[in-house]
Amino acid sequence: MFGYVFFDLDGTLLNTLDDLAAAGNYALETLGFPAYDTDRYRYFVGNGIPKLIERILPDGSDKELREKCHSLFSDYYSAHSEDKTVPYDGITELLDELFSDGVKTAVITNKDHIYSEKLIRKFFGDRITAVYGSRPGTPHKPDPYWADTAAYELGADKSNILYVGDSGVDMLTAANAGFESAGVLWGFRDKDELIANGAHIICSKPADLLTVVRG
Repeated sequence: MFGYVFFDLDGTLLNTLDDLAAAGNYALETLGFPAYDTDRYRYFVGNGIPKLIERILPDGSDKELREKCHSLFSDYYSAHSEDKTVPYDGITELLDELFSDGVKTAVITNKDHIYSEKLIRKFFGDRITAVYGSRPGTPHKPDPYWADTAAYELGADKSNILYVGDSGVDMLTAANAGFESAGVLWGFRDKDELIANGAHIICSKPADLLTVVRG
């Protein structure tokens, strides 16, 4: 049994794709660029907002344009981050079971901390022990900075931590931090990406994850 479970956020706990795509397309259209289909954003997200902005803008866009796009995106997303975002089926029940078992949980995400904390508390309350989102001057996953910080602050032995995510970035984060990893198939990326990046376990539904945690 694992005593600690660290989760990614977007594509793992919450389906945020529609709201992220709406913010990205708002910024693009305001700047006079064409929008993308929502499904394209599955491959734009995952490395933080600055990287998302870089990916949706034309190649070679200068710093001024990237900063303007980032500002437009952030303004829109701040007001609309909860419009269509919902927990994946079975996630709330999974967190209830983990809480009941005494498992401590954390979120390690490349989403800005201000959004991450707000969304987690709205949808999950105190079911999540701690939230570690992106903050200025700190590295993004797959750098293990926040994963290591969470392990230290929660007093967790790394051998007792399962890291759960939906992308190759998450699997690499787990590897870099020295955690066991579980890749989930209900999120934004596919099984091939998870396996290629070192997933130890693949879960098709949240109930599978509970079985893994309980051993």
